[in-house]
Amino acid sequence: MLILLGAFAIVPLVLPWLVGRLGPRAFFLAALVPLAAFTHAVLQTPTVLAGNAPFETYAWIPRLGIDLSMRMDTLGWVMALIVTGVGALVMIYCRWYFAGKKEGVGLFSAVLLGFAGAMYGLVLTDDLIVLVMLWEVTSILSYLLIGFYHRRGASRRAALQALLVTTLGGLVMFVGAVIVAVQAGTSSISEILVSWQALEATVNPALLNTAVAMLLVGALSKSAIFPFHFWLPGAMAAPTPVSAYLHAAAMVKAGIYFIARFAPFLFISDLWRPIVISLGIFTMLLGGLQALRESDLKRILAFGTVSQLGMLTAVLGYGVRDTALAGLALLVGHALFKSALFLVVGVIDRQLSTRDIGELSGVGRQATTLATFSMIAVASMIGLAPTIGFVAKEATLTAFLHDAATDPWALVALIGIVLGSVLTAAYGIRFVWGAFWTKKDADGAPRPVTAWPDPPIGFLAAPVLLAGLTLVLGFAAPWVDTAIAPYADQAADAGVSEHPYHLALWHGWEPALFLSLGSIALGFAVFALQLRFGWAPRRVLRFSAADVYNATLRGIARVSTWTTTFTQRGSLPLYVGTILVVFVAAEGTALVAGMADWNIQLDGWQTPMQLVAAPIMILAGLMAVRARKRYTGVVLVSVTGLGMVLLFATSGAPDLALTQILVETVTLVAFALVLRRIPARLGEHNASVWPVARALLAVGVGVTMAFIAMVATGARVADPISDRFPELAYELGHGKNVVNVALVDLRGWDTMGELSVLILAATGVASLVFVTHRSDLLSRAISPLPTAATRTRRPLVETEEGPRPRSARPDSTRQAWLIGGQRMRPENRSIMLEVIVRILFHTIILVSIYLLFAGHNLPGGGFAGGLVAGMALVMRYVAGGRYELGAAAPTDAGRLLGVGMTLAVGCAVVPLLFGAAPLTSWFWEAELPVIGHIEFVTSTIFDIGVYLVVIGLVLDVLRSLGGEVDRQVQALRQTPGTVGVS
Repeated sequence: MLILLGAFAIVPLVLPWLVGRLGPRAFFLAALVPLAAFTHAVLQTPTVLAGNAPFETYAWIPRLGIDLSMRMDTLGWVMALIVTGVGALVMIYCRWYFAGKKEGVGLFSAVLLGFAGAMYGLVLTDDLIVLVMLWEVTSILSYLLIGFYHRRGASRRAALQALLVTTLGGLVMFVGAVIVAVQAGTSSISEILVSWQALEATVNPALLNTAVAMLLVGALSKSAIFPFHFWLPGAMAAPTPVSAYLHAAAMVKAGIYFIARFAPFLFISDLWRPIVISLGIFTMLLGGLQALRESDLKRILAFGTVSQLGMLTAVLGYGVRDTALAGLALLVGHALFKSALFLVVGVIDRQLSTRDIGELSGVGRQATTLATFSMIAVASMIGLAPTIGFVAKEATLTAFLHDAATDPWALVALIGIVLGSVLTAAYGIRFVWGAFWTKKDADGAPRPVTAWPDPPIGFLAAPVLLAGLTLVLGFAAPWVDTAIAPYADQAADAGVSEHPYHLALWHGWEPALFLSLGSIALGFAVFALQLRFGWAPRRVLRFSAADVYNATLRGIARVSTWTTTFTQRGSLPLYVGTILVVFVAAEGTALVAGMADWNIQLDGWQTPMQLVAAPIMILAGLMAVRARKRYTGVVLVSVTGLGMVLLFATSGAPDLALTQILVETVTLVAFALVLRRIPARLGEHNASVWPVARALLAVGVGVTMAFIAMVATGARVADPISDRFPELAYELGHGKNVVNVALVDLRGWDTMGELSVLILAATGVASLVFVTHRSDLLSRAISPLPTAATRTRRPLVETEEGPRPRSARPDSTRQAWLIGGQRMRPENRSIMLEVIVRILFHTIILVSIYLLFAGHNLPGGGFAGGLVAGMALVMRYVAGGRYELGAAAPTDAGRLLGVGMTLAVGCAVVPLLFGAAPLTSWFWEAELPVIGHIEFVTSTIFDIGVYLVVIGLVLDVLRSLGGEVDRQVQALRQTPGTVGVS
């Protein structure tokens, strides 16, 4: 099972490539994965029926007691068969549904298969926390599937609506799951359920009821139960295969599965039955009434699904043996007939480009096979013999009839299900009539027959097979009873009755049969009334749940707008000043309050260099405050950073000194690039205000920070863990450079977080600068640059101002030092600089690689090496302009950032596959002929990731603040009438 779960995670990664090569036929290959899982579940049938649930586990997060455990008991087995079997058929169906379509199909196939894997893991996992994780994965993947037609506003809104509702429910559910896991002392679902009665006796009832309510919020939101029902009809904006799989057989069944899993044990809770019965029955009636108001075939089925999900919630949530038996049979039947009907609608929509019942007439006489199996599916939905729907419906009514005299909730459920069955029959018949019958106009004359192009036979295979199975399982009711009875026998009342109920196609002329036949007859009457008089249910309220949702979003948007307007005034000094005032007030208060515990120990200096560097840094800071030119201020601020370089270098921290000088250099370059687009003098547009207040605030921040440093260094009561870093770096990280080993091994999580921040910062800066697109095109612009082969054929040279005559003779074969330099204006070129850069560039790159690999034992590492490589790119840009930068790094910076982060994340994930903690490193050493002794630590791969991220960051800054700004300046300069461009 774990191997199959891994296949569901890995195969989607190659599906987009396969779809690009094979087109929609790649869905056949995608179907092999759920088909293999279905076959595995079928092979486990004898074991499951014997009561021996196959179980596999893998310790995932041992310290939290969270395992990747898979347990296939009767309920998990049934759900696995549904998820994988219907999933395989839907993917085969997609081969014809997406025939002729290319855009987005590859991503769609990957997400759909990934969703199938998430559902497979969800219904089989035995860990409550893992279940919640997979729960949220299904929400995210369903968002992508529902929003497949992303150019349509309706699809985007429906996807976001489904995501917000189900994710909110999932978060509430997560809190409940944590409460239960903590109180039970385990996250194993099977152990929690076995010890539930003992848990009720020891845990505060209010806390336990709160946890149960939270768990139910997640289940009800996922299964579209009132008041969360509105997201499901909106999700019909998705492609039909999504509706057939997610909204009939898989995703919405997740909440039903959760209720079915816990109901036999939790129904004794004070909140359980009132919630599931009242909301389930109300949802059934509400969905049924709304289905009668719709004219779109897909929305009829959508509201019908809402209605029957309510029925399933009430039946399975009741918690006794007979309702558990009937409910699981209902669940199987619903997955079959509802997915079949959705696929039928997909065939109609694909062939006729409409789903409106007003535009369809006489289709049934032309599509006899499709119409016949649609009627079989509808017969199962409304409970007509000999389908599985009839068997399950009769069992449901019998179970509630048995308890109605003693339990008022059973009576409520019985009445609600009978009324809901009337509505189910009415909209089921309306679906068949709307899709296949010949309509009449206002005068009673038959409407023109809708021309029906015959679809491929393979396109009909999935709906025909699913509908046919509802008929087969009806005749095989005794076998179905034998298969699912072990689940029902878990209920508390199992074994109490001398004659327990069993599923069968015929139980005789019993009350449940008459109730079922009566509800169907009334359903026919309701449909006839609607057809004859045009009757449709009216709204009781003027607003719907969707209106409440939209109003809530608008309210949140208004509050956000007001908050932003109040706090975001567009003044950077105001923002920074607010932060600093809060800092001084909060930290100053804490310092004063703890003054009695101060233990300040001060030394005049530790090294003589401090006496030299500190006055220079202070003087540079004061001069920076008084500077009137921006560039002067930037240079003076850099002096303070260079002073830190001296302090680090003389305090035994060469790594920090090297990194600091590189950071200061890159920062100075970045500032210089930005300063080109703003006034040269400070206060030229907006003069500084409140200089005295600013000075006082600056002094306050400095004094506060100084006292924090003094108090914090004197407040330590235990030995710092950093004292053991040299020993740990050598023993665990197999390196002598403590700083580098700490970054990539001992405190690798911190570094990974910092890499994420760097990537976000680079993305944010570039997104603000680039106007029309996120990625640059400089690397693609090097093709028209002059080369030795084309030099004699091009007497003109393209520069930033257009073609210019070449200074050398046309027949000259002398090659330029930097090819991008020929695209610069002559007054901006420096041949000396081009020569130096041409000579030093490759040497600097080699130095950066040396620092990368030497950093584990010597000063250096991925960060320093990346900065050195970045400085080489800075040199190329300064000497040859943006085109030279494109030639030096002919790739998108985003790729470097992505590959670097992938390597870092891989170093965290791969150890998990071998049972080790994330970011665990391994060490190899060997003696090789000629080469001698070699060593390799896997944390070096992490360091390579850091190296690539830093290079990508520098490249992104150069191309956004450098190359893109150059392009914008050039565009402004070439615009007629533009003046004053600096």
